[in-house]
Amino acid sequence: MKFSILIANYNNGKFFKSCYESLLNQTYQNWEAIILDDCSTDDSVEIIRNIIDKDYRFSIFENDKNYGVGVTKSRLIELSDGQFFGFVDPDDAITPNAIHSSVKAFIKNQDVVLTYSKFIRCDENLTPINTPKLTKQIRNNDQYFFNCPVQIVNFTAIRKDAYEETVKIDSTLRIAEDQDLYLKLYEKGKFKFINEANYFYRMHNGGISQNSNKEKSREYFAKVIFNTMKRRKLKMINGKKIPDQYNTPSDIYTLLEYKHSRLYRLKNRIHVYIELLRGL
Repeated sequence: MKFSILIANYNNGKFFKSCYESLLNQTYQNWEAIILDDCSTDDSVEIIRNIIDKDYRFSIFENDKNYGVGVTKSRLIELSDGQFFGFVDPDDAITPNAIHSSVKAFIKNQDVVLTYSKFIRCDENLTPINTPKLTKQIRNNDQYFFNCPVQIVNFTAIRKDAYEETVKIDSTLRIAEDQDLYLKLYEKGKFKFINEANYFYRMHNGGISQNSNKEKSREYFAKVIFNTMKRRKLKMINGKKIPDQYNTPSDIYTLLEYKHSRLYRLKNRIHVYIELLRGL
């Protein structure tokens, strides 16, 4: 079964060599890598073409103008041939076992539509700094799950036929498009946590979700959560009314404050434990 690695690039060609080498080192061999450049203003395309050279497993395409990450990722999925796919940023890298672990989980359980793992936070040179502990198995089949606090992070992999059942990526989003997609997929099947650190996340000034973009990410994510509440036709959360219209991020995050309580976290762990005993 083929796995499609999808790479949306904008001005990150200078980091791509590490990403490329990590793909060559995969233990799972049936994969393709599709790169779509979102009209970079630097020499990214030339750099990437020189790196991939004539390797038939790699394909590179270019947008005719800068559309943003929502449109670019949507087009990448359309270009892919794999039964499964996962996004890797061109400035990041994955471990040799990343693809194999995901494919194995999909084959073992046909109800699993998305897998995710832990990630390794790295400096600008991709030297590991630490492995955050926020990622763990989430509770499935919970209409009040919004991935807030965030637990689903890279490396994520998706079953393509499940993606086709959703309304797909919101191409208008330039930030939090991944969280929007995760919440849509959550409504189609189970999520499986792979207890491995399979993704190297590079910290640098050009990162789309880093530094000055953090506040924008927070607002976009709040809108994604609000849209999810409406899509699920929810009226109340923990005794509080959901606004009829989106106003501010704080209106949304306030509704979810109960998820930080010790009692909620304990109940949630019990539900996850029972689910794991049933063989997710």
